[in-house]
Amino acid sequence: MMRFSTLLKHPADWMTGADSDSAVVLTSRIRLARNVCETPFPGWARKEERIEIMSALRPAIEELPEMKDAFSHQLSELTSVQKQVLVERHLISREQAARSEGSAAVVNRNQTLSVMINEEDHLRLQSIRSGLHLQEAYELITQVDEQLEKTLSYAFDHELGYLTACPTNLGTGLRASAMLHLPGLVISDHIGQVIQAVGKLGLAVRGIFGEGTESLGHLFQISNQSTLGESEQDIIDRLERVIRKVRDHERDARLKLVEDDPQMIADKIGRAYGMLKYAYVIDSKEALTHLSLIRLGADMGCFPKETLQLCDALLMDIEPAHLQHHAKRKLSPEERDTLRAEIIRSRLQSLPTPVINFINHTNSEESPPA
Repeated sequence: MMRFSTLLKHPADWMTGADSDSAVVLTSRIRLARNVCETPFPGWARKEERIEIMSALRPAIEELPEMKDAFSHQLSELTSVQKQVLVERHLISREQAARSEGSAAVVNRNQTLSVMINEEDHLRLQSIRSGLHLQEAYELITQVDEQLEKTLSYAFDHELGYLTACPTNLGTGLRASAMLHLPGLVISDHIGQVIQAVGKLGLAVRGIFGEGTESLGHLFQISNQSTLGESEQDIIDRLERVIRKVRDHERDARLKLVEDDPQMIADKIGRAYGMLKYAYVIDSKEALTHLSLIRLGADMGCFPKETLQLCDALLMDIEPAHLQHHAKRKLSPEERDTLRAEIIRSRLQSLPTPVINFINHTNSEESPPA
């Protein structure tokens, strides 16, 4: 069984994406909600029942070929900081981190597959991929789901589909989502129109940590809202079409910003570089905003392409729980802000000064001197 410290030593595969979509689409995620028949949902079950359910489900998950040498722990065995680290890595939900005894998490070595036991449902199966790869994530989660269904009796109704604790998950039990980096649409003030248009298509736009969270670092999650009445493939295909359109709008917005106001974009990127390279105290919100602009600069050719992966790793490592795990103790907000700045300065030490090639330094409209 993998130790918590070992899990964190392995960079998550979905944080190291370098395909053509990664500059805009950071990750694709598929999640399935499943419950065991004739057993109370976790929210209704007594503590003893939750422990019994967990004890029955956990071995079945650990025996999956995809979970060889996995990280597998009851959440009651983890500290509050360790649980929050898993939340920050999107491996468990905030709701599960708050659960008491009878809840567990199983995560594979490269962190592309995780299973939450006794969150809102008995099982939450999740696959994460870098870039726009919803289909690949779905194929992995389907493979795992089919293996589990051979040994577990799922709660299923022939008319309604898979039975879930929340009615919005009823049917397929599938939630598909993608995390997008949309600074172009935010800076050009078009993000509101995009969110409104996506909402009219029956999809939800949320912040970096899902429902009820704000967008930080120009990062947005787009996901389906209901699972009843559509097949799994229909849900994925519909979401992927929308993601591709939003991606294209973001690319167009970036190009237009460079065409219309290159000095403004260059100034934002340059200021972000200066703040991150030389700040000694920085809070999470400010750091994420500046890292977003460095990431944008990398896509625009101002920094080496590998800067994208550097920024993505930092987005995770400067979160509060990751900082406290790094320090091996609980930190005050002021101490976190100081350590965050120190880590960023260290990681960006070798990052060269931005090369701004998209500014035309000669103004053709000016009259020549007399």
